[in-house]
Order: sequence, then C-alpha cells, then structure tokens
Amino acid sequence: MSALPARSIPFPPIPRPRPPPPPSSPRPPRTFPLLRSRSGLAARSIAPRRRSWAQGPGPSLQPAMSDSNSSVAADLGCGGGDQSVPIGVDYAEIVVVRHGETEWNADGRIQGHLDVELNEIGRQQATAVGERLSREGKISAIYSSDLKRAFETANSIATACGGLEVIKDPDLRERNLGELQGLQLRAASSVCPKAYKAFLSNKTDQEIPGGGESIDQLYQRCTTCLQNISMKHKGERVVVVTHGGVIRSLHRRACPKRSAGKVLNTSVNTFHLSDGDKWVLKSWGDVSHLEQTEYLGTGFGGDKSSG
Repeated sequence: MSALPARSIPFPPIPRPRPPPPPSSPRPPRTFPLLRSRSGLAARSIAPRRRSWAQGPGPSLQPAMSDSNSSVAADLGCGGGDQSVPIGVDYAEIVVVRHGETEWNADGRIQGHLDVELNEIGRQQATAVGERLSREGKISAIYSSDLKRAFETANSIATACGGLEVIKDPDLRERNLGELQGLQLRAASSVCPKAYKAFLSNKTDQEIPGGGESIDQLYQRCTTCLQNISMKHKGERVVVVTHGGVIRSLHRRACPKRSAGKVLNTSVNTFHLSDGDKWVLKSWGDVSHLEQTEYLGTGFGGDKSSG
C-alpha cells in the first residue's frame, strides 16, 4: 500500500500585538514644604488641599445685612457669569493680606484685640509676601490694623515695595472677643461658658461678654473701612493688612452666598471696589509665595473660630 503524499497545512498568521499607548504623565501636584512639626514628627512635604466650589459652601455665619450689589469673578465659581468691573470704569484694586503667623496662632490661643507679635515663621512669611507683591505691580498705599502682628507684616511689605509709609487704622483690627481673649479655644468652653456659647451663636447680633463684638458689628466696621479706602484710591492698587475674622467679613460682603473657608497666614485676597458701592472678588486665598518658606497649614485662626 502506497503512502499518501505529505501535505502542508497553512496556519493563519498570528496577529502581532499592538503596542500599548504611552502612559500619560500628569503634572505632579505642587507641594508646600512643611519644615517643622508642632508634634515633633519629622518634617515632610504636603500637597496643598483646595476646596472645590462644586462641593458647595461649608458652614458659615451669614450676616443679617448681606448686600446684593456684589459679585465674584467667574473663575472663582461663585455666582453666575463674570460680573467684573467693565474696562474703563474707575475702581480701586485692594489686595487684602492676613498677617503672618504668631505663637498664639500655632498654640490655638484666641488673640482678638490682644497685641501679639509675629513669631520667626511669621516674619519669614511676611518677607515672602512682600517680595511677591513687589513684583506684581505698583502699590500706591499700604494700610494696616494697628495691632503688632498686622503692622509688622505691613512694614515688611512696605520695605519690599520701596519704603512706603504704612497707614494704621484701628477699624482693621480683629474682632474683639471679650472674655475669650488669651484663652486656648479648647479650654474656653469650661473657663468662660457664657462667652463661649455667645461665640458659637448663630445670631449675628450676639455680642460676647467682656466687651466683645457681634459679627454684625465687625462686619459694619471693616466693610465701611474698606469702602472708605477705595474712595480715596480710585484707579490705584492698595494693600491692606488685617486679620482672619476681618477678611472673612469682607468675603461675605463680596460673596454673601458662599463660605470663605480658612484664611491662611499671609494669604493674598484681591477685591475690586468701584463706584456704586460694587464689590468684585478677583482672587482668594493665594499662598503660592509660601512654597519656599515654612508653611503651617493647620495653624489656628482664619476660620469661623478665628481670633
């Protein structure tokens, strides 16, 4: 029996795998160096956390006299389209800066009207914000609270910006917190329970025992002060150095339906004030100048428990 002839059986070609697309390389997040630790832990770098406006406002105390003639630039995500002051209309650009850090900020102690100096970190922060502002355009005037922590910060800015004289204004002081001043917040509820209860009250006309101000009183004092400054400096850029509670009140005036969040030490917050008593918030909470200095993101102050 003869053998069958051998046949070659063709196999379909094996498809060559397509190379995977190159992995995307997202830009690494910017970090702020934390060069010291209050708890004694090793220093580390932390990425800054930014609250998304899409999350909605956090808890805040809204003043009874919120104005309607106010707006925020659209890029801040606070209320409709861009309602910035039209080109050609005179307005004052007011750069509002919170003072540098104090030991009482770091210790969680309520300052209010008590006159506390900057610590070494606060002086570094004041130098950094001064150098930053000196590169961002001509400054016509510098105003400051007359309390040391603000006035010293303002003087650092003035030195960096050509030696302008700092104009003191007591209406830019922090809220007077009465009997709570000098206490650590965690101890205030047991040491001064009535004052602490008034401090946490949702009533914006609630004064604090011991000569403390209500939220409405603070609001009226500091918004009137800023409005008066703007009337003197139409078409100019002005720096105002003040305190966390004051800055939160200014934010409410420009943006009454949104929470201000935390106001960090030497944060830069820019307002445009124009004729017709119109306020526009152009930038908020910028601390990019602190990247190369010690930055305590958990420092006390600047929020609704500020003092």
